[in-house]
Amino acid sequence: MAYPAKIRMFEAGARDGLQSIKATIPLEVKVGLIDRLTAAGLQAIEAGAFVSPKWVPQMADSAEVLKRIDRAPGVYYPVLTPNMKGYEAALEAGVGADGMGEIGIFGAASESFSQKNINAGIDESLARFEPVAKAATDAGIRVRGYVSCVLGCPYEGEITPAAVAGVARRLEAMGCYEISLGDTIGTGTPGKTRAMLDAVRDELPGTKLGLHFHDTWGQALANLLTGLDYGIDTIDSSAAGLGGCPYAPGAAGNVASEDVLYLLYCLGIETVVDIAKLAEAGRYVMEHLGRTPSSKAAQAIAASV
Repeated sequence: MAYPAKIRMFEAGARDGLQSIKATIPLEVKVGLIDRLTAAGLQAIEAGAFVSPKWVPQMADSAEVLKRIDRAPGVYYPVLTPNMKGYEAALEAGVGADGMGEIGIFGAASESFSQKNINAGIDESLARFEPVAKAATDAGIRVRGYVSCVLGCPYEGEITPAAVAGVARRLEAMGCYEISLGDTIGTGTPGKTRAMLDAVRDELPGTKLGLHFHDTWGQALANLLTGLDYGIDTIDSSAAGLGGCPYAPGAAGNVASEDVLYLLYCLGIETVVDIAKLAEAGRYVMEHLGRTPSSKAAQAIAASV
C-alpha cells in the first residue's frame, strides 16, 4: 500500500489536550508548551478556544496566550470559535492579523453529543457556524471543520457512517478547507474506520480530510494506518497523549504526537518535526501536571537519555 509521501501533524495538545483538566494551568505553562511545540517544528498548533469560561474555564485566557506566544513564520495557531461572539473575540485577540489566521468550528455526528457539547442539536449547531464561516472566509481566515463521534458516541453508542458523511458534507459546503474526523471516545477499530471513510469519501471525494483519534482502547495507531491507506495526509495528535473530553466520560487522550511521529519515521513518511524536541515539550507540561506521558515513544526516549 502506498502511503502519502508527507504528513502534516496538527498539534492539539495545548487546546484539546488541556481543556478537560480541572486544575487551572498557569498562563506561562500554556505559553511555554506552545513555544516548545513551535521549536519542535510543528506547523499547526491549536492555541486556544474562544468559548464561554463557564463551560470551559481552562480556555478563559486564550486571548492572552495568543499575545504571548513566540510565533514562527509559516506556522498556524488555530483557535476554536463556535459562534459569532467567539469569532469576534478571536479577531480582537489578533487572529488573522498576521495573514496566518485559522479558526475551527465543531460539529458532531451524534445528536446527543452535540446537545451535551455545545447545548444545541446538529442542525442548530451548523446554523450557528454558517455566519462564522462566512465572516472568516470573507476576512481571509481559514476555517477548519471538526466532526466529533465519528466512530461512536458515549450516549448513543454506534454512529452510522452516513451520519458522519452528512455532517462533513455540510461543513465543506460552508467553506471549510479541511475536515477533521474525530473518534472522540476512542472506541473505533480499523474496520469501523474503513466503513466510515468509505461513506465520507463517497460524499466528499475531493475534500481534504484529517484524522483525530483518541486512544481509549489502544487502537488509535491502527486506525490511523487505515486512514493512511485512503491517502489522508493530516493527523491530529496531542503531545504526551494529553487530553480527554469533558463530555465523553472515560475517554482517553488524543493519540500521542510522539507515537504518531515515530510511526511516520518507521514508515519513511516525511515530516518536519524533531521527535526529541517534541518529547521535551510533552515532558514539560506533564511535569507541571505531575503526570507521566502516556506516549510509549516518549517513555522510550526518556529511558534512553
